[in-house]
Amino acid sequence: MKEELSVKRILIFNVNWLGDVLFSTAAIRNIRRNYPDSYLACIIPSRCYSILKGNPYLDEIIIFDEKDRHKGMLAKLNFVSLLKARKFDTVFLLHRSFSRALICRLAGIANIIGHVTKKRAFLLTKKIIPPAKDSLHRIDYYLDIIEKAGLRIEDRYPDFFFTPEDEDVVDRFLNKNSVSRDDFTVAINPGGNWTPKRWPKDYWAQLADKLISSIHAKVIITGSSSDLTLANQIKELMKEDPVIACGAFNIKQLGALANKVSLFITADTGPLHIACAVGSKKIIAIFGPTAKEVTGPYPSDNAVVLQKNVGCLIPCYKVNCKNNRCMKAVTPEDVFAEVKKIAKA
Repeated sequence: MKEELSVKRILIFNVNWLGDVLFSTAAIRNIRRNYPDSYLACIIPSRCYSILKGNPYLDEIIIFDEKDRHKGMLAKLNFVSLLKARKFDTVFLLHRSFSRALICRLAGIANIIGHVTKKRAFLLTKKIIPPAKDSLHRIDYYLDIIEKAGLRIEDRYPDFFFTPEDEDVVDRFLNKNSVSRDDFTVAINPGGNWTPKRWPKDYWAQLADKLISSIHAKVIITGSSSDLTLANQIKELMKEDPVIACGAFNIKQLGALANKVSLFITADTGPLHIACAVGSKKIIAIFGPTAKEVTGPYPSDNAVVLQKNVGCLIPCYKVNCKNNRCMKAVTPEDVFAEVKKIAKA
């Protein structure tokens, strides 16, 4: 592709979830390296804006909320007009949807590149044969598109950027809650957008109590303001007193916190991948229905994944699973055993 096209204005139509957008940052960086002088824009839903805010490889972030402000046909046509006015000559479709490919064709983008599906094959000018489902890590899945389009891939890690001001917010919060630099600090992230991936509340409470009483750790419960009820429920089940940070930080500040703490413990959710991207000192990831080969921490040098075989097919996408036995199989004792190894190191 690179030898064939004189690319000046490039668009990336991204995916919809925080973790997946974070995984896509490796593709964004590698596209920029192949076209250092081109104008590079990326389309994402508003809920993912903070993942890419401040990314130095992008010239513009464009918001597309298919289920909100761009839900109706008129709104979509207005969005098409917006893209047409931007005069992009090439788009990389990281999202597999038909509608996004159609939007790009209607916007007059000459080169439309993405994984081919039966429904949208006729809309693509560069048809990339997709890999088998769940055969690649998500980072490599997105890189597969640009690599097969002829671009050079130099590296395969995610990016996440925060500012000194974000660090200052975290420092003030920690000082206010009597958490010092000398403390063994453990951030635990009990939330998640998908219920089957959540570890039980009583498990979090048991683990947090052990962390505080046995190794004198300062435990910080992280999450958004919507996780505040969950954090309080965990605290009510505890004997010890954790620090609740739910709602105290935005996503950038969560990254700054993950960079500071001694240990970050979480299930397979967006904050796990933020912690990896910012180089958190140590990470313990609790996995159940998802496969670490597909959505595991990457790079994984500083991360331990705990997952047990309970006889279910992994990855499993049963969102209505009733017993959650794969997550329950990893016990507080299992996690604490790993913590003790880290604390002694």
